[in-house]
Amino acid sequence: MNIRITGHQISLTSSIKRYVRQKFIKISRKCKRQLNFTFVLEVNKLHKKIEVTTHLPGKDIHAEVEDKDMYTAIDLLANKIERQIVKYKEIHMVNMHSTKVSD
Repeated sequence: MNIRITGHQISLTSSIKRYVRQKFIKISRKCKRQLNFTFVLEVNKLHKKIEVTTHLPGKDIHAEVEDKDMYTAIDLLANKIERQIVKYKEIHMVNMHSTKVSD
């Protein structure tokens, strides 16, 4: 798993980076492929915004979340990406194993 974290108008602390890694290591275990995550963390006056993009065969998954707290935003984003990856796996596993044998 490769994680690239960038920040706009925010200084990235080691605790934020560690928290992001912990959340997304759990998600990467659900997929057999090596996942590359690209994060962009941004701070406006009252809201923190976090975006993530990952590339899977045949599909790019992108999600973004805005919240008042950065750690809450990371939790929400992790749940969102996890649902998208599970949905992707279900669709592709069904297509891969649903070949018909002609008699």
